[in-house]
Amino acid sequence: MAFTAKDVMELRDKSGAGMLDCKKALTDADGNMEKAAELLRERGIAKAVKKEGRIAAEGVVGAYVCEKCGIGVLVEINCESDFVSRGEKFHGIVDAVAKVIAENKPADVDALNACKLEGATVKDYITNATAVIGEKISIRRFEIYETKGKIETYIHMGGKVGVMVDAVDFKAGAEETLHDVALQIAASKPGYVKESEVPAEVLAKEKEIMLVQMQNDPKNAKKPKEILEKIIDGKMGKFYSENCLLDQPFVKDDSQKVSAVIGNKFTVVRFARFEMGEGIAKKSENLQDEVAKQIEAMKK
Repeated sequence: MAFTAKDVMELRDKSGAGMLDCKKALTDADGNMEKAAELLRERGIAKAVKKEGRIAAEGVVGAYVCEKCGIGVLVEINCESDFVSRGEKFHGIVDAVAKVIAENKPADVDALNACKLEGATVKDYITNATAVIGEKISIRRFEIYETKGKIETYIHMGGKVGVMVDAVDFKAGAEETLHDVALQIAASKPGYVKESEVPAEVLAKEKEIMLVQMQNDPKNAKKPKEILEKIIDGKMGKFYSENCLLDQPFVKDDSQKVSAVIGNKFTVVRFARFEMGEGIAKKSENLQDEVAKQIEAMKK
């Protein structure tokens, strides 16, 4: 029995499987929709759609650099367990997606999902990978740098933290220093490259917090607000040393600032730092609640 492209789309919507898998199942089932759906279930592919509601709070931050193209990519892809995130298959998925991002330069994750990878869309590729691995897999975010300078990436602890640095005016022989800067960003979590990049509203909020703290100190009870504000201006150096890369103490020698270590070897234009899973609420249920939910689901 013949089938049409509409049949393939219908099976895809029902099963959550990729287009190629649906087409193959319909071919093997001689166009019979129910039999094709059954084949997908038998092959474990239809299970992928059931996993979409799960929380994927583990995963890997990966990187890809094309030096000839002047393009660098930092990407975070999540899964459900640390065990899967450490596997070669999962790391292969991350590497493949990172390369697609570099080649296509999509604007966002939705645009990335429409890009082609191994004969399918990235969305279908991830759906198929979910079925094979047995856990929900999701592309969370990515950053693309396109530069005429030099891009350095650093992946810490197998993908728990990833850093990408864009440096211009790079002088030969400064590779180790640039790598050290990437390590610095991974370890010290700066928010900005230099002081001038800190938004005025961020500075105002920080000073407001410091003012309240000082006013709550009995030692400052008799000091006028104007005096406290001048003291705060003098204390802002600590804020910059914690939040601005160039002002931070160098992690390998805290007697020097990062700016002194770099000198005139290159200029850091920007950087990206991804910490795997940051901001994702991890599922936390006790065993009794989990069992009760499963029993209730079986009754339906």
